[in-house]
Amino acid sequence: MAAPGGFAVSSAPPPPRRLLLLFLALLFVAAGPARAGRSRVRALSDGSWRDLLQGEWMVEFYAPWCPACQNLQPEWESFAEWGEDLEINIAKVDVTEQPGLSGRFIITALPTIYHCKDGEFRRYQGPRTKTDFINFISDQEWKSTEPISSWFGPSSFLMSSMSALFQLSMWIRNCHNYFTENLGIPAWGSYAIFAFATLFSGLLLGLIMVFLADCICPSKKHRPLQHHYQKKPPESTQLLQKAGEGLEEDDLSDAEVEPREPPNALRQRTANPVARAGAEQS
Repeated sequence: MAAPGGFAVSSAPPPPRRLLLLFLALLFVAAGPARAGRSRVRALSDGSWRDLLQGEWMVEFYAPWCPACQNLQPEWESFAEWGEDLEINIAKVDVTEQPGLSGRFIITALPTIYHCKDGEFRRYQGPRTKTDFINFISDQEWKSTEPISSWFGPSSFLMSSMSALFQLSMWIRNCHNYFTENLGIPAWGSYAIFAFATLFSGLLLGLIMVFLADCICPSKKHRPLQHHYQKKPPESTQLLQKAGEGLEEDDLSDAEVEPREPPNALRQRTANPVARAGAEQS
C-alpha cells in the first residue's frame, strides 16, 4: 500500500500476535535466571539415606548457623554443576533437621564430607574447593583413603542404635520446648514430667522382661534334694584314722586267734583242785 508522497509502508502484525510474542519473550527471560539458580545438590533425610548404598556420592553435613558451612556453600554448589560430567551425585544433610543421620555418621565437626562408593564410606579430609573436589573424583584419589569399618558403617547395628538415640534426644528436646513455650509449664515442671515418665517406663520394661523370662525359662516348683557332702579331713587326720583302724584290726585278729576264757571258767578251775583234794581224803 502506497502512502502519500510515494513512500511504501509495511503492514504491522495484528495487536494479539504482538502481545503473544511479547509474553513469550518475557517468559523466556524470567525462566533463564530461575533455571540457572536451581540447585543441583540433593537434600537427604532419614528416610532416603539408603540411596547412598548405590552408586557414587559426595555428601556434606552442615548446619545453617555454622560459619564454615556458609563459606563452603558456594564451592559445593559449583562442584554440584559437575555432577553429571563426573557421574556422581552431590548431596547435603542439615544436621539440625536430620538428627538420625547425624548420629548414624557420628558427626562431631561441621562441615563434614563423606565419599560413598557402592556401600563403602570414606571421610574426605582434603582442601574444600571446587577444583579439589573435582580432582578427588576424576583422579580417584579416594582409593588412597581407607574405608570405614563395617562395625562403624551407617548400616551397622551399632550406628542404627546411635541414630535411634539421636532421634530420641531430638524428640525429647521438642517436647520440652512444647511444654515450656506452648503450654507455659516451667522448666522444673518439664523435668519432673520426664523423670516420672522415665521411672514409669523403666518399671514397665522391667515387668515385661520378668514376664518374658518366666515364660522362656519357667521356675521349677520341686527342686531335687541336695546331697550334703562331708568335708574331707586333711591328710594327716586320714593317716591317723587309718593307723587306728589298723590297730583295731590287729587286736581283733589276736582275739580271734587266742580267745579269752570267761571269768566263770577261771572260778571253775580254781575250785576244781580243792574239790579233788576233798574227794581224795574221803
